[in-house]
Amino acid sequence: MNFSSTKWIAAFAAMLSVATAAFAQTYPSKPIRLIALGPAGSVSDLRARWIAEKLNAALGQSIVVDNRPGAGGNIGAELAAKSPRDGYTLVLVHQGTLTLNPHIYPRLGYDPIADFGLITRLVISPLMLASHPSLPVKTVADLIELARKKPGVLDYGSPGSGTPPHMAGELFRRMAGIAVIHVPYKGGMPALLDLMGGRIAYTFDALVLQAPHVKSGKLRGLAVTSTRRVKSVAEIPTVAESGLPGYAYWGWMGLAAPSSTPPAIIERLNAEMVKILRTAEARDWFEEQGGEPVGDRPEDFAAFVKAEHAKWGRIIREAKIKVD
Repeated sequence: MNFSSTKWIAAFAAMLSVATAAFAQTYPSKPIRLIALGPAGSVSDLRARWIAEKLNAALGQSIVVDNRPGAGGNIGAELAAKSPRDGYTLVLVHQGTLTLNPHIYPRLGYDPIADFGLITRLVISPLMLASHPSLPVKTVADLIELARKKPGVLDYGSPGSGTPPHMAGELFRRMAGIAVIHVPYKGGMPALLDLMGGRIAYTFDALVLQAPHVKSGKLRGLAVTSTRRVKSVAEIPTVAESGLPGYAYWGWMGLAAPSSTPPAIIERLNAEMVKILRTAEARDWFEEQGGEPVGDRPEDFAAFVKAEHAKWGRIIREAKIKVD
């Protein structure tokens, strides 16, 4: 390569950088679609609508929530991955779509590592283990004892095969050494309704879905999956302290765009979301659900996803977990 060619490449790179920066300055100039990987009323939906409201105020443009549930989040994730890479499609990714499903489903319509431009982790949060009040258990130890007395009889629900609640339930089953039946649903709300109706014995799911029904007496909160008690439900013990030492499970959710979305737009969205997540309002809102806001850099989020992808790949292969 001669000197003139080198100068031309440098000039082109500089022009491209200026054009990208100018594009980011005018962004957004139209409504943005935010894909939620769950149905209306799900945790993904609730968080998507909260984020849409905050980003609307920060960006001065409408954020339209598009619910695309199904296949453990794969349907919405594939749609996002194949959308235009212009910053006008965003998606709420989670542990299932990027680190669990790739090892559980025989075929995905997206690459969990290559097809997304990660913006920031939004929240980490434990789940709640809840049972129907008619089930004769009051603690995790009681549940394990009952399951051992009646192998293959008790069933538990989840939002779908391979979802974080399913993995929390599978980890619980393996560590407790019990034989129970997994019942996958199409989303958390159908599982919650069947639990409240007494048609399944217990579920692991988000505190924001189950805690109100525990407080009303429609469900019994047995434990939370974190390593410490959760402020909003401080009366409920952890799984580890109430019958299964060593057990812990944390879920997470993050914001992403299709890969190759202009870096300046990724940076803009990261900056806005980090400011939002560091407010007292955000801390209080997520804490009420039992979560902790994060707000990390895109490169840190990407490194976290790669590490989680590798870790859960090993666990799932050893457990031989596949979709039902």
